[in-house]
Amino acid sequence: MPEQLTATIETLYRSESGRVLATLVRLLGDLDLAEEAMHEAFAAALESWPRTGIPVRPRPWLISTARFKAIDGMRRRARADGAYRDFALDAATRTNDAPIDDEEIEDDRLRLIFTCCHPALPPEGQVALTLREICRLTTEEIARAFLVTTSTLAQRIVRAKAVIRAEAIPYEVPRSNELAARLAPVLHVVYLIFNEGYTAEPTGAELSQEAIRLGRLLVDLLPEPEVVGLLGLMLLQESRRAARTSPNGELILLEQQDRTRWDREQIAEGIALTERALASHRFGTYTLQAAIAAVHAESSSAASTDWRQIVLLYDRLVAIQPSPVVELNRAVAIAMCEGPEKGLHLIDDLLARERLSQYHFAHSARADLCRRLGRIPEARASYETALALATHEPERRFLARQIADLTQK
Repeated sequence: MPEQLTATIETLYRSESGRVLATLVRLLGDLDLAEEAMHEAFAAALESWPRTGIPVRPRPWLISTARFKAIDGMRRRARADGAYRDFALDAATRTNDAPIDDEEIEDDRLRLIFTCCHPALPPEGQVALTLREICRLTTEEIARAFLVTTSTLAQRIVRAKAVIRAEAIPYEVPRSNELAARLAPVLHVVYLIFNEGYTAEPTGAELSQEAIRLGRLLVDLLPEPEVVGLLGLMLLQESRRAARTSPNGELILLEQQDRTRWDREQIAEGIALTERALASHRFGTYTLQAAIAAVHAESSSAASTDWRQIVLLYDRLVAIQPSPVVELNRAVAIAMCEGPEKGLHLIDDLLARERLSQYHFAHSARADLCRRLGRIPEARASYETALALATHEPERRFLARQIADLTQK
């Protein structure tokens, strides 16, 4: 087979397998069967296209080939085992005149996203299944990104699929009156994937890019304000990746980053998306977080940042999503515009209520404010607490370096 044709089919697999799989799930009603049929269709393409040439519309060819192979396989099983007969007849009926036009295929992708992120699935299963079935990452790639064994990750996927079958979770987009509630888990999964990639080095960039790709897909398929706001937030956060670490992998805090290394194209797109979401007046937490990130992105330095605007945005965020982490970030912003003593008081109150006692960022933020106030022993103790709680190696190295710097004073 000519190498060029093989490369073309491999490119088609990367770009089209997600769409093909989503439609096959609708047609066949089973995720495992759809995945098996899809692989058989691509194998058939490798065998037949060298003789017949690549079809003008390869995607419908792949879908048609896959569904007929699946039906043939089920009929063979039905002849050997009567238990398969009803399933084979049902699948054959549903696929005989099923449409496979481009618009329907895109709808299928949205259906599959909502299935992978169904609240009946455990959170880790939602993330794993989304990356596997929507992003088409291999089990090995996902396991490597999340620092778990391949067998552990595979079990998460198996369990998630088992829940889908046991609960008879439908492959469908929720009705309009259910959409807002069901959209929230989808966005949460995408943001979990992004955050994991944002904090994991060096494999994190892969996950972050997959989350952004998912965000773009969701904006195309379902351009709700919060979907737009989430994509804007991820782009604004990702724009700082090149400046977040030194050449030897050490973390660099926001105020010390070289802002000339920030990706201006991502910033421009992120700000435009954020403004679009804000203009709807139906935005929520992701859009507000994006607005905060936009204030940072538009500032030439930490000193010139409009911290009062950031505090006002955090005030709105606390009002609609009260959480200790949001309150912590608000406290840091207040420290930047009203002085470290005020911010420290707010953080100490959060820690006294044990709302963030196991959150290493709270102790790290407290240490930084103590350092600014010249309270070095307190700063060192808080950094040591943060180090004991931190799990990501780059963060642990950063905290150890802060402790070492204070020890020299």
